[in-house]
Parts: sequence; C-alpha cells; structure tokens
Amino acid sequence: MGVSRDTFYRYQELVEEGGIDDLIEKNRRTPNIKHRVYEETDKALLEYAIEQAAHGQHRTSNELRKQGVFVSGSGVRSIWLRNNMENFKKRLKALKDKFANEGLILTDAQVAALEKKKHNDEACGEIETAHPGYLGSQGTFYVGNLKGVGQIYQQTFVDTYRKIAFAKLYVTKTPITTLFTFF
Repeated sequence: MGVSRDTFYRYQELVEEGGIDDLIEKNRRTPNIKHRVYEETDKALLEYAIEQAAHGQHRTSNELRKQGVFVSGSGVRSIWLRNNMENFKKRLKALKDKFANEGLILTDAQVAALEKKKHNDEACGEIETAHPGYLGSQGTFYVGNLKGVGQIYQQTFVDTYRKIAFAKLYVTKTPITTLFTFF
C-alpha cells in the first residue's frame, strides 16, 4: 500500500469520526502566524516596494533598515510572494494599478522604473538585408564531451535574410572549421 502505519491510523480515525467526506475535504493545516512579521512591517515593505519598484530584495531590506524597519532579504521575498509582488514586473504592475486607482503623482524613481520597463518591452526591429548571404551571424559553441571522440563543438551560421540557420559539429575549435561552414 505504501503508507506508513501512523498515516494509516490517522486516516482510519478521520473516516471513523466523519466518514469519507472528512478525509477527502481535509484542508491544509493553518499557517503559523507567529512566524510572520508585524502588520506595520508588512505595510511599510509593500509601500516601499511600490515607491521603489526597481529595488531588489536585499536593497529593499537595507533601505528599510535605515528607516528603522528590520526585515531580512529573504523576509522581503516572502512578503512579496504572499502579496504577488516577487519580481520587478509584478511590482510595476502594482504601481500602475495604484496609480490608476488613486491618481498618484509619480516620483522620479517610479518614472525611471516605468521607462526602464518600457525600454525592455520594446521589440527590437528586424534587420533588413538586401539578399541571401548579405548579413549573417556566426558562432562556435561547446556541445559536450564524447568518450572516445573528445570535445565536440558546434559551428553555427544564421542567414538574416532567409532566417535560416546552418550548423555543423567538429572535434576541434580552430579557425579552419569556420571556413568549412561556408562551403
């Protein structure tokens, strides 16, 4: 059956007390609230996360420590996870939502964070080339090591006009292998 004796008797006791429904609908145990930070700390951290969305967990911890709010970097991360603000993108989303709901005036740091996000989201334009072979991208990559053969390298060439890639495997990483890719 694959269940320990303790678990079996616990399940048996639940079935005897409330039937199969108690066993199936058993909720997770309640969280241990005494391990959480104070409400004031939680609130200060969330306000700071919206105020300085670009700061990471350790910088946030250090800056809050200067203000007299003591929480570790991992504690910051836990609070952000609980409030769905664990990454830069989600903190900016929270900033935008708060801005839309309350009509706040953005600070310079908030504007800079939003512009950084906007810059990261901008799609890079496609490269325009005149004909096949006009512009290409080339690279050599280490693939791995085969017993009896040795190190394996992949020579790759991408034609930007046709958006097609060519790849060959080699056992040496020398300039002459680059020439063989083109012929």
